[in-house]
Amino acid sequence: MSRELASNRDPVDIRGAIYIPTRAFNRYQMWREYDPAIIERDLGYAASLNLNAIRTWLSYEFWLEDRTAHEERLEHFLETADSYDIEVLLGLFDSIGEEPTLENLYDTDLLTGVQTFSPSTRTMLDKELWGNPRDFIYWFMKKYRDDERLLAIELSNEPGWKRSSRKFVEAMTKMLTHYRGSIPLTMGSTSLANNTDYLDWGLDILQFHYNFAQTPALFRRVLEQAALTKSRQGKQVWLSEWQRVRPGEGFFADVTGEARYPDYSSLAPLIHEANVGNFFWSLMLRPASELHFRRQGVVNGLFHEDGAVWNLDDARAIKAMSGDPEYDGTERKEYPDWMTEMKGSTIPRTGPRPR
Repeated sequence: MSRELASNRDPVDIRGAIYIPTRAFNRYQMWREYDPAIIERDLGYAASLNLNAIRTWLSYEFWLEDRTAHEERLEHFLETADSYDIEVLLGLFDSIGEEPTLENLYDTDLLTGVQTFSPSTRTMLDKELWGNPRDFIYWFMKKYRDDERLLAIELSNEPGWKRSSRKFVEAMTKMLTHYRGSIPLTMGSTSLANNTDYLDWGLDILQFHYNFAQTPALFRRVLEQAALTKSRQGKQVWLSEWQRVRPGEGFFADVTGEARYPDYSSLAPLIHEANVGNFFWSLMLRPASELHFRRQGVVNGLFHEDGAVWNLDDARAIKAMSGDPEYDGTERKEYPDWMTEMKGSTIPRTGPRPR
């Protein structure tokens, strides 16, 4: 796709990224080790791409530990985003990752640190323990349900329909919608099909995730389905996680060669053409969240901590969604020093993309 073609397309309304600081392996670490200077720097990188939205999550576990500190840090985050004209899609819980044990929450080892789900399985299974999650929702909604710095409020990311979580998620959704204000409500979802119940429960915005498409043609068909769903349901539809074209069957397919590295320009022009609100994973260059991928040397993201980008083509393709494809910066396709333990650190040449 030529730059001239990109610049002639209408800007996409919601242009966003997933945000977790580079060295945080989970949300608890993000908020416990919160550094205002890092947040201000990283959201500045987002602004340099003309992004107008960020998707991130609170930490229920850190809130239990120190709710005053969490609220103060959240205020700084929202104020910083607002100063860059960035709205925040903010999640309360997350259903993806490992059990939130103390060991997992604190682990910062490159090869073992993990994303953690929230709350714990024990909490979800025992109704007698639902008081704290309800207090968490009440605290948040009482203060932020009409906060114009928020783009939307997300109850949880990809809760799925495991028996251990469905009743909990449904009960917490009732709590969320009971205290609704002017800010739309939503749920992170792996596919549009998973959104049926969420609409019945009173949520306002549909989300779907499509991180890895085998071919651009398959990705284009999913975007067409999203447009049809938006028309039929009369609801906003956001692609709230996406990454690249990648060969292999299924999300957990083994990856080798250049497929281990970011390639947002393989999908960004299709999203721009479809004009779908979207959030790419992720703003900052990070080790893959899943250990299965991390042990194969997989990294995700765009910006190094010093502001260099992994791939200038990616930065330009993402910025083009604002109507401006120009981006001048430093490209560095190298693991940061602290990631060099990751397997497979040699960067091969990029081959032709499938059509």
